[in-house]
Amino acid sequence: MKKVMKIVLVLSAIILALGIAVFFYIKSMLPGGDGNNDIVEGYYKNFRSDAPLEMKYSQPGSYETAYTEFASDNESIRKIRVWYPKDLETGDKVWPMITVVNASGTPASSFEPFFPRLASWGFIVVGNEDGQTGNGETASLTLDFILNVPADSVLSGKIDYENMGIIGYSQGGAGAICALTNYENGRHYKTIFTGSAAYPTLAKNMGWEYDTSKITVPYFMAAGTGKSDDSGKDPEKGFGGVSPLSALMENYDKVTDSVMKVRGRANGAEHEQMLMRSDGYMTAWMLYQLTGNEEAGSVFIGKNAEILHNINWQDVEKNK
Repeated sequence: MKKVMKIVLVLSAIILALGIAVFFYIKSMLPGGDGNNDIVEGYYKNFRSDAPLEMKYSQPGSYETAYTEFASDNESIRKIRVWYPKDLETGDKVWPMITVVNASGTPASSFEPFFPRLASWGFIVVGNEDGQTGNGETASLTLDFILNVPADSVLSGKIDYENMGIIGYSQGGAGAICALTNYENGRHYKTIFTGSAAYPTLAKNMGWEYDTSKITVPYFMAAGTGKSDDSGKDPEKGFGGVSPLSALMENYDKVTDSVMKVRGRANGAEHEQMLMRSDGYMTAWMLYQLTGNEEAGSVFIGKNAEILHNINWQDVEKNK
């Protein structure tokens, strides 16, 4: 009887893994991949929030932006794309940098308007063309290039290597965690944000295994309450959505309490909506962590933190 039960459990695990694999393969082949169809020119104009700081940081900042790119020998990366404040081209100031890890089937070129909006807040924002980022390898290779940017590049001498962050969505959320924790150059990152990161069992079955207990830098993790992120099913027995609350709680609890950490879910947001729905608070998080912006920090810090009283967000937990 025990042998039969063991066989049943193994078969169930195989079926679950295959089902998840098929789901993500089909999803990655669809136009817009994991849901960046809404990220078109001026997409932020469609966002509304009664929370003043969320609304403020969801919109463009004050810097005019510019663009440069580099060819890559890596077939997955293809191009390293970089948006930056145009003021970088003059003066000696160094600027904080953010690496963006793509969701399934969504190269940077498929959601390009996202990058200059973020760069307009005073960041160098780096992306690439990889649509399968879950193990963090191409994010790590991209960072290697940026750490050794050519001397004749406009970026040379202008990157603040002491203030670098990494963000990722869906499969890219797993990839961002892996890039931070599984590669030696991940030590350069000062903070991380993930939007609807693939939950641990799903990530493991897809070859993107990660462990949030390895994270030693401030971490803001977000997901949506919609069924595509949380179907209501037990994620260990069937497909529970890409980023269910139970997994979000597990990931949060595994991060040491000595590290600043925040988790929350965008109320009513489906998986494919999370890039837009988390845009404002992702930007605030990066401004606080990489530039020390105290107004942006007030979104997250203290009993009166804006995120605690924002009807757009629920299931919020934080330790600062």
